[in-house]
Amino acid sequence: MRGASIFIAILLLAFSVARAADAPKIDKIVVEKANHTLTLFSQGQVVKTYRVAIGVGAPGQKLSAGDDRTPEGSYIIDAKNPKSDFHRALHISYPNAEDRTRAKARGAHLSTLIAVHGTPDWIERIQDAGEHPDWTAGCIAVRNSEIEELYALVPVGTPIEIKP
Repeated sequence: MRGASIFIAILLLAFSVARAADAPKIDKIVVEKANHTLTLFSQGQVVKTYRVAIGVGAPGQKLSAGDDRTPEGSYIIDAKNPKSDFHRALHISYPNAEDRTRAKARGAHLSTLIAVHGTPDWIERIQDAGEHPDWTAGCIAVRNSEIEELYALVPVGTPIEIKP
């Protein structure tokens, strides 16, 4: 029986390695806030699109920490967090130089805690019922099964463009 378990474990490992080798190399992410979508690209081709929740703040560019808006601009996925408060997270390199310049001119403070992350169970239950509310404090959220997929597919260093 032990031999069969080891054989099955080896088969599962081989299958997961083969699937990872077959996965497209994601080289760009585009988030469209108005459409509530996050799209993965590989060599200019759409790989997959996800429905997202964004910040509950007013529409438009993030102006300061605590305004609950999702930023707009060009950034990089600069880190991964396997133990995020929201399941897993892909950290976004917000603020960029343009954001810092705007904030400095207004005397505003900017947060650095912007990410693509998972969703609390109670929000997933609302989504299961057919509703898709915005609920974040400025981040971009997908379902937990989807952040698992994104976490596996998206390498650190991937550009992310967040559009209005």
